This record gives sequence, structure tokens and C-alpha cells, in this order.
Amino acid sequence: MPRSVNAVASRARRKRILKEAKGFYGKRKNVYTVAKNVLEKGLQYRYVGRKLKKREYRTLWIARINAAVRAEGLTYSAFIHKLSLKGIGLDRKVLADLAMNEPETFKKLVDSVK
Repeated sequence: MPRSVNAVASRARRKRILKEAKGFYGKRKNVYTVAKNVLEKGLQYRYVGRKLKKREYRTLWIARINAAVRAEGLTYSAFIHKLSLKGIGLDRKVLADLAMNEPETFKKLVDSVK
């Protein structure tokens, strides 16, 4: 009895990998084993990058809030603490946006917390 291999499925699997590797440089785009390894690593970086992006944005927002609050004579940690005591539920993204684009409103917010 001849050996049965599912050539259609294995060719489709290879084709899918090589299609995803389109645009890569050199052997990375047309040699299956190299393309598979590079693609797996790229997918890992893509997953990790989504997590890092969130972390970096939060750091940026905190830096912006800190700079704006220090101009008003407070520290970042004291400001956030006083916000929570007052029950103001604005997140760091909104606070940073206020500090950058609407400084008068942010100043009023800081004054209401002091």
C-alpha cells in the first residue's frame, strides 16, 4: 500500500507562511524554514509590543501630568492622592490631555483639589 501524504494541506500550510513573510528581506521571504522562524519571532514581538505600548503611554501620561502639576506647586503623587480623596474619577489619559490641550481647565481642577 502506498504511503498517503496530504500534499494539498502541507502545500497550503507552507504557502500561508510564505504569504505572511512577503516583504521580508532575502531568504526570509522565500525559504520556508527561514520564513517560518522569522515569522514566529515577529509574531512574538508583535504580541509583546502591544503590551509595551500600553506601558509607554501610561509613562508618558504620568510625565505630562507631573510637569503640569509641579507648575502649580504640587507633586504628582500628592495630586493623584487628593483626586482620589475628592472622589474625582478621571484617568491619567484624560488628565494628561487636559494638561496639554486645556491648561486653564487643568489649573481649575488642581485648585479644586488643593
